[in-house]
Amino acid sequence: MKRIIVVVVLTILCDAGAQAAGTALEQMPDKLETQFALSALPPAMREQATVYLLDPKKGYRLSRQGTSGVTCLVERTAWEQADFRSDIYVPLCYDAEGSKTFLQVIMDAATLRIQGMGAIALKAEIENRYKNKTYKIPKQAGLSYMVAPVMRTWMLPDWNVHTMPMPHLMFYAANLTNEDIGAAPNSFSYPFVFKEGVVEQSYMIQLLGEAEKAKILADEKSLLEDLCAYRDFLCLASKKH
Repeated sequence: MKRIIVVVVLTILCDAGAQAAGTALEQMPDKLETQFALSALPPAMREQATVYLLDPKKGYRLSRQGTSGVTCLVERTAWEQADFRSDIYVPLCYDAEGSKTFLQVIMDAATLRIQGMGAIALKAEIENRYKNKTYKIPKQAGLSYMVAPVMRTWMLPDWNVHTMPMPHLMFYAANLTNEDIGAAPNSFSYPFVFKEGVVEQSYMIQLLGEAEKAKILADEKSLLEDLCAYRDFLCLASKKH
C-alpha cells in the first residue's frame, strides 16, 4: 500500500512538473523585449519612456528609467483567464496615472505566478485585492498605449488566443459598460468597452484606422521579422493557436 501511495504521489508531482514546464515563462532577449515593449508607443514618445523587462525567475525588473511618466513592458500573464500559458505576449504602455495603478496588477500577477501561485488562485487573489482596495483605480482620465504591430493574447469575439495586428488605445473607464456609451455589439470599428477581469479594470477601446495600422506594420517590418524569427507563434502569418 505504501508503495502504491508513493507511486501515485510521484506521478502527480511529475505531471505537475511537466505542466509547469509547459507553461513556464521564458526570457526574451533584452534588446528584442525592449523594442517590443516600446513599439506599443508612438515613436515620438519612446525615448522618454520607462521600460521593465521580465525576469522569469523573479518578476519584472527596471531596465530603463524614463522621464515622461510613461511605462512600457510586455505582459506575459493574462490573469483574468485563470489559464497560464507560455505564449502570451502583449506589449503595452501606461501613462503616469496607469503606471501608479494598473501597472502594479500586471507586475504582481507575474511575480505571484513565478512564486508558484496557481492560475485560479491568482485570479481570485487579484479580484480580492480590488475588493479590499489594495489595488486602486486611476483617479483621473488617462490611457494605455497599445499601438504595437503585433500581439498574442485572448481576444474577442471568440476568446481564443490569436496572433494579430490590433493597434489601439485603451482609455480608463472603470465600471463603464457598452450600454453606457451606446456601443453596438461587435462593432469594433468604433469605441467599445472591454472589461479586463473586473469592472474596475475596464477600458474604452478605440482601434486605429486601417491606413494608420498599415503604416505601423510597414514601419515595424524589422521588428516583426525579429519576433517571427524568435518564435513562430509571433509570426503574423502563423495559423498556430
